[in-house]
Amino acid sequence: MKKSELKKDEIGEFYWNYINLIPDDAELIGTLKKNTEDMVQFFRSIPAEKWRYSYAAGKWSVLEMVQHLIDTDRIFQYRALSFARQESKSLPGFDHDSYVLHSGAEKREADNLIEEFKQVRESGIYLFRSFTDEMLAQKGIMNEMTATARAIGFVMAGHALHHKDIIRKRYL
Repeated sequence: MKKSELKKDEIGEFYWNYINLIPDDAELIGTLKKNTEDMVQFFRSIPAEKWRYSYAAGKWSVLEMVQHLIDTDRIFQYRALSFARQESKSLPGFDHDSYVLHSGAEKREADNLIEEFKQVRESGIYLFRSFTDEMLAQKGIMNEMTATARAIGFVMAGHALHHKDIIRKRYL
């Protein structure tokens, strides 16, 4: 399915900031695969001395930002799976700042985080590939808003691009 097939009511307005970073003719699985490859290549290009750098007090380091992307991908994959399986319960939001604070990212090495990002994302690609068109279109409630599994897939790719842009502008 292509991004251009998404309808505005498939996810909350906030998430369109991420989806709109993806070209209209982009196909879901191809986008996730290319985004994964591009992000891994980008992460590998970051100089070693920048991984623990933070551009201001209270801002995340690059290590923490990559951990945030890993955590968020896991959460979004769970949400997509839940909706594809027609979960009727509302799924909670999460406090991304608390997740980063308690992640232990600062004790990890860049190569380890890069590999984890790659593995988590590849697992997600298998997940999205397993969904039928009907499963992808299933709606559910997350963080008090309606979303579809297919919209979540595009959010994952756009969210990574958003953070790539932040790293480029403020960390490198």
